[in-house]
Amino acid sequence: MSYSPTIRRRRLSLALRQFRQKAGLLAEEVARRLEWTPSKVTRIERNEWKLPSVRDVRDLLDVYGVTDQAKRDAMITLAREARQRGWWEEYKDVLGGSLPEWEAEAAKIHTFEALLIPGLLQTDHYAAAVFRGGQVVSEDMIDRRVEARLTRQQILDRENPPSLWAVIDEAALAKHVGGIDVMRRQIHHIVEMAARPNIAVQVVPNDVGAHAAMANSFTILQFAAPEDPTLVYVETITGDVYLEMPEQVANYTLAYDHVRASALSPDASVAYLGDLAEQLK
Repeated sequence: MSYSPTIRRRRLSLALRQFRQKAGLLAEEVARRLEWTPSKVTRIERNEWKLPSVRDVRDLLDVYGVTDQAKRDAMITLAREARQRGWWEEYKDVLGGSLPEWEAEAAKIHTFEALLIPGLLQTDHYAAAVFRGGQVVSEDMIDRRVEARLTRQQILDRENPPSLWAVIDEAALAKHVGGIDVMRRQIHHIVEMAARPNIAVQVVPNDVGAHAAMANSFTILQFAAPEDPTLVYVETITGDVYLEMPEQVANYTLAYDHVRASALSPDASVAYLGDLAEQLK
């Protein structure tokens, strides 16, 4: 799939809100005209819908006085694309959040990890060890989670892959997740991936001490289309958090720039990883 229904849905919600504002209408007035509850209009504009109704979109465009056929066709196309199923729907039982839905159409992915190898760079054995650690789950469920993770990584193998910049704290590399052999293969895999022109990896050495991203790991996703705002993803124990307010994105972007400046250069990082893999023998 060349697009993400999730992003199409967000783009549709934003466009419909802009059409309403341009028409000078309050959500309550729109709901009254369509005999909807006011909360329905609010949910649509907040992107709190899963399968947009093409009929609802047409009705909203009528109320907003959108007569330009090209604009109407574009909105209907978005609504239909937003109703499609992404590959991740088959793994809803094991995917804890919706990060893959955003990664599917991201043009640039900037990620920082403090204690783990970034998911897009994990090997199957490393991922299995992560899922197995501290969790009482069946091996079948672990296998299914690994399968989902490897499927997620396929965006890096497509014809026009996103640009991935991964900053990894040395603490994540010091943990022998799955044992020494698994960790050595994992580090070799990172080095191999870093050789790709669209992937860069930097390591933040321990001797840097405190740095700007110590509080938590996060991912910044940028999209090619100007109408798709940059998104920050933060994973927490209780659930995923997505931030898109300009000031929030700016704060995380600044923190990322600072931690990237504190890290070893991409070339020095690859050399470091090669030495570390040798030490693990």
